[in-house]
Amino acid sequence: MNQQRQAILYGLGAVLLWSTVATAFKLSLRYFSPIELLLYSGSVSTLLLGAILLYQGKLGLAFQCSRREYLLSILLGLLSPFLYYLILFKAYDLLPAQQAQPLNYTWAITLSLLAVPLLKQKIVWQQWLALIISYCGVVVISTEGRLLSLQFTDPLGVTLALISTIVWALYWIFNTRDSRDPVVGLFVNFLCSCPFVFGYYLWTTELRLPPVEGLIGAVYVGLIEMGVCFILWLMAMKLTDNTARISNLIFLSPFLSLIFIHFLLGEEILFATLIGLILIILGLCCQRIK
Repeated sequence: MNQQRQAILYGLGAVLLWSTVATAFKLSLRYFSPIELLLYSGSVSTLLLGAILLYQGKLGLAFQCSRREYLLSILLGLLSPFLYYLILFKAYDLLPAQQAQPLNYTWAITLSLLAVPLLKQKIVWQQWLALIISYCGVVVISTEGRLLSLQFTDPLGVTLALISTIVWALYWIFNTRDSRDPVVGLFVNFLCSCPFVFGYYLWTTELRLPPVEGLIGAVYVGLIEMGVCFILWLMAMKLTDNTARISNLIFLSPFLSLIFIHFLLGEEILFATLIGLILIILGLCCQRIK
């Protein structure tokens, strides 16, 4: 098997697994509050990343970072996993999965807009077009197609879903300053997020024995969303000789996700959700126009 075929298989594996996480979020949130889900899933992911570094013989690198790199990890750990997943899980708690999941995909549009003031990049006509088309899709999904009334099904949930895209975009913008091995950097970021996660958990939640059903979901989220998917995608991008071909696979994920949402969560997929999702994907494609 040549490297390009391996890259495609790794990419498809990541996309398929990513497609299941929206369903896993909703199922887990039946038993956990957002901060509980973050606490347990984040702990699993941190252990997984540490085990990978131990296997690779790189674990020591996590404790040999410079003062600047540790300060950067504190900032990145605050942004993600702490703020990003806490806000995202709350959005999923309030919204149907078929709404929260497509709204989260607008982070790439947010990233291009924030790159203008923070990375001194110029905004071009493709980005304006992407912005208009994608946020038309946001309105369609959020109002369930009732465009004239502009009555959002859950204004707070929609707001939180969109705020999560800002946090995620900020994470990736500041992450461009990190020159460490990606797995080492991610592991240190997760370690630095622990005080924020534990502190917020102790401040807002009564201690209790976690239900088994919730733990199963948290382990799945920690292993897949925050671990295996990242590793598979990293391997795909490393092996490919055509980055654009691999990165285009990500557009399959939201449509596959709707299938899992329908059959595993029992949500009736609305026509407005499909139209809105198509608009969001079209907007993302507009950013690739040269």
